Amino acid sequence: LVGSLQATRALMVAAILLGLVAIFTAVTGMKCMKCMEDDQVKKMRMAVFGGVIFIIAGMAALVATSWYGNRVARAFYDPFTPVNTRFEFGSALFIGWAAASLAILGGAFLCCSCPRQETSYPPSRGYPKNAPSTGKDYV
Repeated sequence: LVGSLQATRALMVAAILLGLVAIFTAVTGMKCMKCMEDDQVKKMRMAVFGGVIFIIAGMAALVATSWYGNRVARAFYDPFTPVNTRFEFGSALFIGWAAASLAILGGAFLCCSCPRQETSYPPSRGYPKNAPSTGKDYV
């Protein structure tokens, strides 16, 4: 295969693997997980680190998809390419661009949850206790 095609395949495989690492890293840093429950700042930093990995994975997928899209466009407008062998943009390119955009957007949202200076989550408040009903409250 052509070297650029091998490079785009390698970039997409790297993006998929980085996306998997980012999922596991970001899930570890979620508020609902019991892992690392004793240090909330480290937990928030773990979520931000997962967001950074998501952004890197999205950029790798965006570069690979755009590189291949550019190759398809150049071959389509090349006058020496036979008409019956010309490629057009297919659904895989559009799915790749959408996936890369969503990965970058999701990573940016995770990075926006950046921890403050040594603060933790607000303390949880219990539900207020209601006075017992006398039975005449609903009239």
